[in-house]
Parts: sequence; structure tokens; C-alpha cells
Amino acid sequence: MSLAVVRIRGKGDLRHEVKDTLRMLHLTRQNHCTILPGDKTFRGMLRLVKDHVTWGEIDPEILAKLLLRRGRAVGDRPIDDAFVKANSRFKSIWDLSQAIAKGEASLRDVANLRPLLRLPPPRKGFRGIKRGYNDGGDLGYRGTAINDLLRRMIPEE
Repeated sequence: MSLAVVRIRGKGDLRHEVKDTLRMLHLTRQNHCTILPGDKTFRGMLRLVKDHVTWGEIDPEILAKLLLRRGRAVGDRPIDDAFVKANSRFKSIWDLSQAIAKGEASLRDVANLRPLLRLPPPRKGFRGIKRGYNDGGDLGYRGTAINDLLRRMIPEE
């Protein structure tokens, strides 16, 4: 099981530990998204930065759409099935997203693929960036509801 993590809050006045952890997670700016394995180490890191990010379990369909529309290779080139097939053991973006969602692979298994996805703000905005998800805001753990947020952040073409 893999987790999608989206940074919601900006850079203003962060503690040193929080700033370092966000940098280690590749979440350097607002609306950046990264895909992490759901192991104990990363959950501890997420607990430290819970006041700046939201996360939850990602579906393979949403992950495939994200990679197809917002995935970038080194040099800011868009990726497609041919890129994934040439630079990894997977045959397509769909196969890669299935393996990542199950926790059998990561974005690092594809050579020259950037470890983060730069997303636009969600359509109809956030509910609140200063409160937790269970308190009517957007921060913290949200389970499978992360897929609804990511669906609103995927640009329509």
C-alpha cells in the first residue's frame, strides 16, 4: 500500500526539523505531491509534518492519471508508456501504477523520473489549510479521500 502526500501549506516560518523532513520527502513547495511506501519510517516522518501536508492511500487509476499528465522526466519532458518501458521493467504507466499502489515498486524504479509531481491548486479550492481533515480542514491523514483531492488537482485536457 502506497501513500500519496501533498504539501498544502507554504514556506513561512518552519521549524528546522520540519523543513528538513519536507526536503527529504521532496515536498519543497505548495501543491507538490510525492508517492511514498506505507512503512513505519515514512509514517513517522509524516507525523512530524502533519501540520503542513495531507496524505492517504492512493488508487492505481488516479496514480496512472497523475503520472500520465504530470509525471516528468529529467529535463522536464513529459513521460509516456514508451519512456516507462525503455527505463524500467514495466511495460506501461498502468503496470507501473498498479505495482506502486500495491507497494511492490516505487517511482525510483524508473530511471530518470522525477520523484515528485507538480500539481495546480484543486478546483473549488481547499476547505481550510489551518485545520485537520477531521475538524473540517485539509491537513493530516485523510485515508482514501486523498483520491478525491487528487482528482480535483489533475488538470483537464
